[in-house]
Amino acid sequence: MIISLCVIINNRTGALTITKDNKFGIGLFYSKTPGIGGVIRQQVEDFIVGEITNRVETTNGNYLIAELTKHNWEIHHLVRDLSRILRISQKRIGWAGTKDKRAVTTQKISIWELSEEELARVQLKDVELKVAGRSNRKVALGDLWGNRFKITVRDIGLNADENRTRLETISKELENGCPNFFGVQRFGDTRPVTHVVGEALVRGNLKEAALTYIARPFPDEPDEFKNVRRFVWESGNFKEGINRYPSKLQFEIAMMNHLIAHPDDFSGAFRVLSPNLQKMFLHAYQSYIFNIILSRRIEKGLSIHEAYDGDIVCFKNEAGLPDTSRLQKVTADNLDGINNLIKRGRAFVTAPLVGYDTQFAEGAPGEIEQGVISELDVNLEGFRVPDMPEIASKGLRREIIIPVKPEFSVEMDEINEGKTKVVLEFSLQKGAYATTVLREYMKN
Repeated sequence: MIISLCVIINNRTGALTITKDNKFGIGLFYSKTPGIGGVIRQQVEDFIVGEITNRVETTNGNYLIAELTKHNWEIHHLVRDLSRILRISQKRIGWAGTKDKRAVTTQKISIWELSEEELARVQLKDVELKVAGRSNRKVALGDLWGNRFKITVRDIGLNADENRTRLETISKELENGCPNFFGVQRFGDTRPVTHVVGEALVRGNLKEAALTYIARPFPDEPDEFKNVRRFVWESGNFKEGINRYPSKLQFEIAMMNHLIAHPDDFSGAFRVLSPNLQKMFLHAYQSYIFNIILSRRIEKGLSIHEAYDGDIVCFKNEAGLPDTSRLQKVTADNLDGINNLIKRGRAFVTAPLVGYDTQFAEGAPGEIEQGVISELDVNLEGFRVPDMPEIASKGLRREIIIPVKPEFSVEMDEINEGKTKVVLEFSLQKGAYATTVLREYMKN
């Protein structure tokens, strides 16, 4: 396993401090002001997410569109349970974005050829489904414009005045945008394994990938999960593993069942998972590399709010969002014009989500990108995944900043005596992570 250098900004001096352990590739804090500390998700209701979409439903169409509100559910587990209850394939269910698990989230989903009466019979704990209409088009990633967040940070040891001072100062430091790092949810909160599995798939080691997902234990997992994983990790006994694994680990159980029936068919074991979940492993590995590249860019002193000769930028679309299908190479001739568009919020510097046909920058930004690829010994051709070509990725570019303008209030914390709490409200473009913004404000 590759261990990358991690760069952390000292809160007092702003100096860069090198550490050796960084599970998610995020190498630094961008703002220098000390954070407010505190904890998030002390209650599920402390993290509220609502989808921003341009969809308008009708009363006709083959797809039933429903508004889904879920408490403390991971979307892939919910879709699996929903398909089982409705006795339909998971492929008939569509959604636009993967939301936080430990949160209250609201989003639209589509279900092919389902009646309102059939949906009304669904009973799942902490899940609410409301009919929103019908459509001839399923809900998919392109429908997502962004997300609205209302997040409560609790158990803060600062008084109200100091809280406000730090929040205002950090907001000033981030007024032009926050680094667009992929958040911890991309990799796994308590079990950061998704990108590790993705790396094994890219390197062609499907057995290692499958065993890592099924059985590699992590310290922060509940003991009941950790102990059974350790047993299978050390013994390789899938039959006994199925008897011991809690039913909550349904994906791992499904993969072990396949491997019992079809020994050594590790690609087949992955194919028992939903197509979205299969692709998530590769996407997480791409995200890990992206985080390191963005960290390295900032470490090297290159601005995230300014383009340099050799950079690749994208432009704002009609919805006001970065459109990474519209890319342009920055040259000495167009540099001033591009930077003028960046200042006006109409263009954005990008970094690569690497794949088998990645478009790399040139000049100083390109040296950083290629340097990280070389350092991590990334095999770009491996993203074709010959044993599972359906999850192959040619790569794309992603904007490196998140425009964000949080509103906040400071109150006494009714749960933690003598402590304060902060409620932050903000909207983010699709693909951006609220936890990336929160880490700048909390610094813990």
